Amino acid sequence: MLKKEDIRLDDLQRIFIGNAPVEFLAEVFIRTLCVYVMLLIVVKLLGKRMSGQLTITEMAVLIMLGAIVGSPIQIPDRGILTSMLILICTLSFQQFINRWSFKNEKFEQLLLGRSGMLVKNGVLQLDQMRKERVSTQQIFALLRAHRITQLGQVKRIYLEACGIFSVFKNPEPQPGLSIFPNEDQKIFNSYQNKSDNQFACKNCGNLSGKPDLPCKVCGHIHWLIAIN
Repeated sequence: MLKKEDIRLDDLQRIFIGNAPVEFLAEVFIRTLCVYVMLLIVVKLLGKRMSGQLTITEMAVLIMLGAIVGSPIQIPDRGILTSMLILICTLSFQQFINRWSFKNEKFEQLLLGRSGMLVKNGVLQLDQMRKERVSTQQIFALLRAHRITQLGQVKRIYLEACGIFSVFKNPEPQPGLSIFPNEDQKIFNSYQNKSDNQFACKNCGNLSGKPDLPCKVCGHIHWLIAIN
């Protein structure tokens, strides 16, 4: 460990190379090459999923890989074989989990979770949203990216176990709650047709023809004119 008096700004060798001998730079090249080749092999054996949307187990493996390969490359007294053994163990664990998950649906759901329904027939599923920690604005942003303008155009939205959203449009759109930001009144007034006799709950999007009563779904009393 460096002492205070050993730290000098003019000590360029320590700053750029460290306390290891200069010859260690050549060894770093060899170590990096070996670890890189081994890492490519392990990631290849882990499967194509490692380059796609990751599950929680795959994310854990990806984080571990970064921690495993760092030490043998940078620290002179750490050997490469130990890290290679850890990589092989990580590969074995992940393959075991994948095979067991394929054979046992309960184990898969326990480990990876289930898909959650966030929107059903144009109505926000608030309890499920709270459980998944997804906000209304996140859903609205997602729908705007799919060129959807109001909730009545949505049949289902699922939050998959791997963390991606699946959006299914309603083949027969109905009036619904506008998903445009409140600040953008110009587009709200110019590009959306207001319903004559339908109102949408501002909180969940449930439709009603009687805005003077609480929403039957969430109990809120704030209503907006539904959009066709």
